[in-house]
Amino acid sequence: MLNLQIVTELEKKATQSRRDILRMVHSAQSGHPGGSLGCADFMTALFSEVMQGNPAAFTVDGKGQDMFFLSNGHITPCLYSCLARAGYFDIKELGSFRKLGSRLQGHPSVHSGLPGVHVASGSLGQGTSVAIGAAEAKKLNHDNSLVYVLTGDGELEEGQNWEAFMYAGAKQLDNLIVTVDYNKKQIDGSTDDVMNLLDLNAKFTSFGFEVFEGNGNNMAELLTILDLCKSACGKKHPVAFLMHTEMGYGVDFMMGTHKWHGTPPNDEQFAKAIAQLPETLGDY
Repeated sequence: MLNLQIVTELEKKATQSRRDILRMVHSAQSGHPGGSLGCADFMTALFSEVMQGNPAAFTVDGKGQDMFFLSNGHITPCLYSCLARAGYFDIKELGSFRKLGSRLQGHPSVHSGLPGVHVASGSLGQGTSVAIGAAEAKKLNHDNSLVYVLTGDGELEEGQNWEAFMYAGAKQLDNLIVTVDYNKKQIDGSTDDVMNLLDLNAKFTSFGFEVFEGNGNNMAELLTILDLCKSACGKKHPVAFLMHTEMGYGVDFMMGTHKWHGTPPNDEQFAKAIAQLPETLGDY
């Protein structure tokens, strides 16, 4: 049974992360607010509640801890906020987003040793392949922790994904959870118009995955599905979560369109957007 107090706390944290996202992208006048806002609930739940591990003891090799890989590496505003809010590094560092010399670059980077980041990412289509390598390593090391990877739905137009999914199913990588940010939008428009993905549930099922599907912008439902995903691990098949989100979620004029995929708000737009998201835990 869900703990309603935890749900409420995570909802507040996700709202605060949305404020962080807007403030970072607006300050830098660069970045990707749309997908970041849409995935704030998921990453908040993942880093603050679902994943097993100690942020203070983070290591790049991830031994003995759950690991997360961000394949759609452009949504770093969300990643950085949720990592900071979960205790991986000081939230004040969010103010350095996309600045010269910062650890918080536009795509995740490993050269500066940022806690929470296992690999540089953002070359779309490659994340699942990297996560598979980590999942295989955990098997070889008799490490029972899990590997999570988030991909965008537009990213699935890259063929390497399907080779990776086929491999995961054929090798029965039952410590791997692949989440698809299924917002049906990408930089050039809707996924239906650019390259229709057809029946993703049937595709993943045919590749040997156990598939779950649900609302990624409802914290209670999200926690329930992520718990089901974890329970499905260890049963000779990888797991997929088709997570229905809304790009720009939480800001009315950013929702329902792909136009905020990679466009920062100007001063007027920022003021209008931030007013819709109450400060719940304190700004950085």
